[in-house]
Amino acid sequence: MTRHYYILPAVSLLLTVLAALPANSLAAVDAQMPETVRAVDAGAEEEGVRFTADEMQHDGDLDIITARGNVHLNYEERVLRADTIIYNRRQDLVSASGNITLLEPTGEVIFAEFMELTGDIRHGIIRDLRSILSDRSRIAAAGGRLSEGNRTDMRQVVYSPCELCIEDPSRPPLWQLKAIKVVHDKSRQTIEYTDAWLELAGIPILYTPYLSHPDPTVKRRSGFLAPSIGSSNALGARVATPYFLNIASNADATITPIVTTKQGIVLGTEYRHKFVEGELTARGSIAENESDADYETEEGSFGVRGHIAAKGRFDLDDTWRWGFDLNRASDDTYMSRFGFSSDRTISNSGGSLTSQLFAEGFRERNYVYVGTTTFQGLQETDNDDTIPLILPLVEYNHESKPGRLGGKTNLDVNILSLTRNEGTDTHRVSMRGGWQLPYIAPKGDIYTLSASLNADFYQVNSLSRGEMKDDYSGIAYRLMPQVSLDWRYPFVRQEGSVYQMFEPIAAVVLSPYGGNPDKIPNEDSLNFEFDDTNLFSTNRFSGIDKVEGGPRVNYGFKWGVFGEQGGSTSLLVGQSYRYKVDDTFAAGSGLDDNFSDIVGRVHVSPKKNLDVYYRTRLSKDNLEARRNEINMSAGPPSLNVTTRYIYFDRQEDSEFAGREEINGTLSSQLSRYWHGSLSGTRDMDADELRSMRLGLTYEDECFLLSTNLSRTTFEDRDLQPEDSIMFRIVFKTLGEVAPSTSLSTQ
Repeated sequence: MTRHYYILPAVSLLLTVLAALPANSLAAVDAQMPETVRAVDAGAEEEGVRFTADEMQHDGDLDIITARGNVHLNYEERVLRADTIIYNRRQDLVSASGNITLLEPTGEVIFAEFMELTGDIRHGIIRDLRSILSDRSRIAAAGGRLSEGNRTDMRQVVYSPCELCIEDPSRPPLWQLKAIKVVHDKSRQTIEYTDAWLELAGIPILYTPYLSHPDPTVKRRSGFLAPSIGSSNALGARVATPYFLNIASNADATITPIVTTKQGIVLGTEYRHKFVEGELTARGSIAENESDADYETEEGSFGVRGHIAAKGRFDLDDTWRWGFDLNRASDDTYMSRFGFSSDRTISNSGGSLTSQLFAEGFRERNYVYVGTTTFQGLQETDNDDTIPLILPLVEYNHESKPGRLGGKTNLDVNILSLTRNEGTDTHRVSMRGGWQLPYIAPKGDIYTLSASLNADFYQVNSLSRGEMKDDYSGIAYRLMPQVSLDWRYPFVRQEGSVYQMFEPIAAVVLSPYGGNPDKIPNEDSLNFEFDDTNLFSTNRFSGIDKVEGGPRVNYGFKWGVFGEQGGSTSLLVGQSYRYKVDDTFAAGSGLDDNFSDIVGRVHVSPKKNLDVYYRTRLSKDNLEARRNEINMSAGPPSLNVTTRYIYFDRQEDSEFAGREEINGTLSSQLSRYWHGSLSGTRDMDADELRSMRLGLTYEDECFLLSTNLSRTTFEDRDLQPEDSIMFRIVFKTLGEVAPSTSLSTQ
């Protein structure tokens, strides 16, 4: 049978004309035309209709056209396929039977054994309906009615996004919804159920007279999210039921009531808003203290507790932007008690919350920052009167382009005003100018000559200088010139597919002694640590208030082996020598003698599933370890182990206490759907287990179940050791919003 192709302005008119033509004429016309074009009519493009079939017949008396064999009817954005299509011109009805497929513009595909539709395929009835939605979810119904092309009313319906068992498709899916009536309204992008019940593995577990959820074309819509339930000895039984509020395409909010049996109700909120010129995120919570005794503070007792963590970044133009971070809590232990400690917008390093308001500018090789910063201490020993307020902090950084010989200059300016209700007030102006000139010798060794001058001016009030001296208030300044020469000579050798590199390094630094008089406070260089990262630094202090003075030599070497397949092993070892010992570095720092401790690191990554990183500081006298840090990740996803061990000595004049700790995680992708993990942290110095967590998750294309058991032994005022268990159940497609859901920009 010869197939004929036609493009026509209206189905009824052209089918009538074509059916009246002799069969051999149709075959002749079809044979003379290119394969990709058949009888193009100018008016056909306006109507957007295309019709193909293997065979057609026309009954002139009844005005009925019958098409058989691989019939395809395209009307605008819809495609109807069937074994047979009968078109009644008088009634403008299309009847389709046999292997019917209707492709909707939304990506939905409807299958049926019989359809009776209007000529525009927008209205009609469907028997034995089966539908695949755009997210691969499936609907089956005894029958349905199509209205306006965007509404389908169905009866005796089954819905499920779960894949059927390959070995036994007759088995019920993991979960499914059954309903007496279902309405899929595409204009409202909603699927509504009447008299519905939820089945799990074929067993009914829940009935509801009404249920609705967005169809797959919806990315974000207001509604309840999957709840989480659990229990702990601190909060008692706990249920969290988030409600997602879709305010606009660029703004949303999530309100999460958390009901606990021991601490009452906690209300958590999150707000996100994206602008053309920036974005705003804010998280917070509030709770009424329901414990037997209100949480006691120095000022009294708390009845209401809460926290806020907000962040905003806004562009003013191509150069300037401004922003803020607001992080505050009603009291020290609130966030830890209610599980808000891991909030990503909170800077909790050092046991404090940091808030700032700032403006900054970027232009070519220049950077400017102007801002103010406040802190909230969370430690029991913190005193609000001694916590500083920084207002203002001004920073300017400039680096020039390389000159004709490759040299470049840089300038850093820092202006700081730091005040306290009690204690030292510091006002500082610091300027640091420098010049660097790199040079590569003909033999390949690399030299870098640097010169710099630091000028620091201070005005201080009530600076404590120790028990033997009075507090100081007044002016102090410091001028610190410095010259350094850095040399390194990389050697590279190839053996087959392996490259080996060896690079000796040495640096000589010359600067005067006495750069840290007791009239200059130390606000930003308290946490000093000598390690491989600052071995070759000209000033090993991270801040401005303390500087490293005197002649010194830094030396060491790098060695590495690198494979073409990506495997590598690298090593760095080095030491520093200072001509004269002074009080710049505290005892135990590793730099308190002429020869420093030996620092080094080893990074071994021979294969994709093995990575070991080791850092150490060894005593120069007996090679005893004063610091050890090991990070290791080994194994494929089926069985992966990550661990970290850290040990370092306590050193004087530092906020870092001595510490020895090990933590690790064992995770396994047990099967395609099951994942488990076990993690823990142990304080080796105190010989105590600090925390342990066991997690087990099942996840497939339609269902998620996660279980987490945890134990912490941390104690701090009203915080006591805690055991908890949490469950989360998600029936996918029923209104769940993924955490990574993004906001569009206006």
